[in-house]
Amino acid sequence: MSDINNHHCGFVAIVGAPNAGKSTLVNTLIGQKVAITSAKAQTTRTRLMGILVEDDTQIVLIDTPGIFAPKRRLDRAMVSAAWGGAEGADLIALIIDAKAGLKGGIEAMVESLRKRPEPKLLVLNKVDIAKKDELLRLAAGLNALLDPVDTFFVSATTGDGVDDLKKALVEAMPEGMWHFPADQVSDASQRLLAAEVTREQLYHQLRNELPYASAVDTESYTERKDGSVEIRQQILVARPTQKAIVLGKGGSRIKEIGQKSREELGEILGCKVHLFLHVKVKPDWEEDQTLYRDIGLDWVE
Repeated sequence: MSDINNHHCGFVAIVGAPNAGKSTLVNTLIGQKVAITSAKAQTTRTRLMGILVEDDTQIVLIDTPGIFAPKRRLDRAMVSAAWGGAEGADLIALIIDAKAGLKGGIEAMVESLRKRPEPKLLVLNKVDIAKKDELLRLAAGLNALLDPVDTFFVSATTGDGVDDLKKALVEAMPEGMWHFPADQVSDASQRLLAAEVTREQLYHQLRNELPYASAVDTESYTERKDGSVEIRQQILVARPTQKAIVLGKGGSRIKEIGQKSREELGEILGCKVHLFLHVKVKPDWEEDQTLYRDIGLDWVE
């Protein structure tokens, strides 16, 4: 790994609109889960790196928040993180929901990308549920707008077309030393990873019951002498009614969220996890500058 002439390494920014399947694609490319996913739009909030190793090539996949028209401070921080993730990348992969097409300001985003100097790949995702004639028209239109170096048709869910995309990414990486150890799959800290796992469970279990305006903050992460880990987290919501939803009848919902999160974290960390959750009503949590730092976002005015 020390010989620059025998190794390749580069950064690929994975960008696109909310719910285009960026995180699912990153997980599929790497072959294991490194980013949380849900059917809820704007699930990814911060810029995370997934690390793919293929023979002598290491590819750092930058999973970015969805790009959309920001309205709140949190929105602005997320969009800033997305564009920041693309800055200076060796390659930008634009992920498009093939079924949704050009809905949601896609053309404006493509226009912004077209002006950037980094080479671009166009990746049409969810082709397994898109109509073929509409898919071909969409691809032709986007190629005319973006002028990418190549176009790929994939399904991150089924894996169709992903191997061809992976091969192209490998071939595009420049010579250079690896940035991470061979066995590392993500740059996320254990504190952030723990918060992300719990937030994913919130989305999976509560779906449309819980508004987008919620957050998970890992208050403490302690390694015990017996090799286990103690994690204490607070779930932030804006209103008392939302707290009641998270708690559930007799505390049943938060107990289930804690159990599922604890099980997954135990598998990821390879040790027993003691997870303690509590819910806090904080109407102005989106204006807490410290929380932005904790969840990996820059404070944007």
